[in-house]
Amino acid sequence: MKQRMSSEFIYQLFALLIAVIVVHAVYVGAIRPAADEQIRKEMALQQSGEDYVPERSFAVVIRDLEQEACFILLIWALAIMGYKGRRTINEQSLLNRRLLDIPEGTSVLPEDAREYSRSLEALPENEQDYLLPRTLLSALQRFATTGSIQAVSDTIKESCEIEADRLDSELSMVRYIAWAIPSIGFIGTVRGIGEALGQAYKAVEGDISGVTVSLGVAFNSTFVALVLSIIIMFCLHQLQLSQERLVLDCQRYADKRLLRHLVSS
Repeated sequence: MKQRMSSEFIYQLFALLIAVIVVHAVYVGAIRPAADEQIRKEMALQQSGEDYVPERSFAVVIRDLEQEACFILLIWALAIMGYKGRRTINEQSLLNRRLLDIPEGTSVLPEDAREYSRSLEALPENEQDYLLPRTLLSALQRFATTGSIQAVSDTIKESCEIEADRLDSELSMVRYIAWAIPSIGFIGTVRGIGEALGQAYKAVEGDISGVTVSLGVAFNSTFVALVLSIIIMFCLHQLQLSQERLVLDCQRYADKRLLRHLVSS
């Protein structure tokens, strides 16, 4: 378990580093040059007094630092959820396998528990760390020790509840990112409005180009942040749903494939 947590931490660290490098490279190489060129053309048309309809291209909407930070956090959050989602899929694949070879109609006594545990202990090390094998092995060990079916049922339920709590707590970073992105958007709004107010004297003199650019920063940053937060929350809820189904399916599997075969001596 500690080794898995360590590898997951390293994965998250490298995912953040790669997200920063990739997003910043795209911004420096493509997005900001295209946005700056369009803004210069619009300001030139505005100063010439010609009638034109301003076009807010995608590059202009996402050009600022706040939007760049939001995209970095988005990619990081998706990488974290992708890692956890892949593990959930791998764990769900075990539900289609017959981990315990207990023929239909066979009764399992406490002294038989050790024999049925061998098939679980023979699984690859990474699969032994999954919820289903851990739950079944704990249940068999409890049955061999106590001989109580109720104790086995409590062990299965407790293992699944602990796993559900652990999975929920491990999503705290994703929830923080989902909260941080709108906050960064609001920071951009405050910065844009502040810059617009600082250039109000130019607007009084008839030059409103600086004010419009600053107000664009204010509104674009909030717009992008809210859209990205919606994407993250949708993916987060889908991941939570799959994890909750995994826990419930594991408990149902243990009840169907193990618990109903147990007989107290």
